[in-house]
Amino acid sequence: MNKADALKSLRPDSEWVLRGGVLEWMDSNQTEPTEAEIQAEIVRLQADYDAKQYQRDRQPEYPSLATFADAYYWAQKGDNTKMDEYVASCDAVKAKYPKPE
Repeated sequence: MNKADALKSLRPDSEWVLRGGVLEWMDSNQTEPTEAEIQAEIVRLQADYDAKQYQRDRQPEYPSLATFADAYYWAQKGDNTKMDEYVASCDAVKAKYPKPE
């Protein structure tokens, strides 16, 4: 996370420019955040990003949506075999990368 990320989060749709790390505030509708506010937001955004690592780890290992569509099709026909396999695959990924509490 960096200063630009923090500014976008703190003041959405504001007008500003960063030149060599120096902020030029160009928005007359929103107040410029203090450096302390910016630094606190960087820390908050990084903590949020870090807390969601499990989601990024899970994503490439989940079965595809095509697999789900096929399983759903057969489930509608009364055969839940593929849906049960799909759910078991998802559960295995969730168990491998548990959500922090």
